[in-house]
Amino acid sequence: MTTLVLDNGAYNAKIGYSHENVSVIPNCQFRSKTARLKTFTANQIDEIKDPSGLFYILPFQKGYLVNWDVQRQVWDYLFGKEMYQVDFLDTNIIITEPYFNFTSIQESMNEILFEEYQFQAVLRVNAGALSAHRYFRDNPSELCCIIVDSGYSFTHIVPYCRSKKKKEAIIRINVGGKLLTNHLKEIISYRQLHVMDETHVINQVKEDVCYVSQDFYRDMDIAKLKGEENTVMIDYVLPDFSTIKKGFCKPREEMVLSGKYKSGEQILRLANERFAVPEILFNPSDIGIQEMGIPEAIVYSIQNLPEEMQPHFFKNIVLTGGNSLFPGFRDRVYSEVRCLTPTDYDVSVVLPENPITYSWEGGKLISENDDFEDMVVTREDYEENGHSICEEKFDI
Repeated sequence: MTTLVLDNGAYNAKIGYSHENVSVIPNCQFRSKTARLKTFTANQIDEIKDPSGLFYILPFQKGYLVNWDVQRQVWDYLFGKEMYQVDFLDTNIIITEPYFNFTSIQESMNEILFEEYQFQAVLRVNAGALSAHRYFRDNPSELCCIIVDSGYSFTHIVPYCRSKKKKEAIIRINVGGKLLTNHLKEIISYRQLHVMDETHVINQVKEDVCYVSQDFYRDMDIAKLKGEENTVMIDYVLPDFSTIKKGFCKPREEMVLSGKYKSGEQILRLANERFAVPEILFNPSDIGIQEMGIPEAIVYSIQNLPEEMQPHFFKNIVLTGGNSLFPGFRDRVYSEVRCLTPTDYDVSVVLPENPITYSWEGGKLISENDDFEDMVVTREDYEENGHSICEEKFDI
C-alpha cells in the first residue's frame, strides 16, 4: 500500500508519496489577461506567457475550503496522469485541514475522498499535528512544543503536549501572507503605481524585498534619510514579461539616487514598505486589526496552560509556514517573547530548514509509524459507519 501525503494549504499544496520527495504546487487556478477563456490549474502557471494581471481562483476563502469545484479540479490534476498518477485502489491519503474546521466541510471532504476518488484509507489531520510529530521525532527528550504556523490566511498558535493539542490555548491571528500582499499592493498603489490587479507580481516583490525589522523606529528613521545614508531604500525592477521574466532588486552600486533611470525599466522604489508590511504580523493594530501580535499571542497562549508545563513550551517554540521565511522573523519573535517572559524561563525559538514543507515531512514520518493503521479510517469503516467514525477518530 502506498501513502500519499497532501498538506492542502490555502495557497500551496505540499504533495508527494511518503517514499518520495515533496512538491510545492499552487493550490488554485489562474486566468491570464491574454487567454481569458483558458483556465490554468496548479503548476500550469509556468505556461502562462504574460502573468501580469493574473486572476486567481482560490478554493479557500478566509482559511476554509469553500469552493469545491476549484479544489476538485486541482486535485484531479494532482492525482491525474500529468502529476502523481494515483492508483486509488492501492493508496492511502494523509490530508491536512484547518483547526476547528466546520463539520459540513469535513463531511464533504470525507465524501469526495472516499466516494469520488475511492482512497483505501484516509487520515485527516491538522498541519500543526504533523509539525509537532516531526519535532518530537527530532527531539525525543521533549514532551511539549508550541507550533506557530503563519500561513496564507491566518497565523495559528497551537501548543502540543505528547502530540495532543491543547484546545483551550489555541490562538488564531487573522493575519497571513494574503493580507500582507494585499496591504503592500494598497500602499504601492497609493504612493507610486497602480498595482491593485498585480497580485502575482507584488507577491513576488514581497518575497524578494520585505524583512522583519528588529527595531521599527530606528529603521523608520533610516528610511527617511536622503541618498547614500538610506540603507533601507531599494529599487526593484518590475518584470515586463518580454525581456524581464522575473522582477529583481537593483544592486546597490547601480542605483540612481537622484533623477531618472536611462533604461526603459519600470522601477519600484521601496523604503519603509520593506519592513512596515511584515510588521503587521507583530502589530496587527497598525492597520486597525484589534488583535495581538505573534509574540504576545505565544506568551498569552502559554499562560493559559498549567504552570508546571509552561517552561517546557517556552523552550520549544517552532515556527512554520511561509511567513516565517521573512529575514529577521525568528530573531524578532525570540527577542519579543524573551522580553515578555519571566527571566527564570529559558526561551528557544526554532526555525526549521524548510518551514513550508515541515508538516509534510511530519506526515511522511507518521505514515511510516507502526500505529498508522490504527489512526486511519478505512473505506470499509466509512462505508459501514459513515461520517460518525471519522468524527470519532480524527481530532480536528
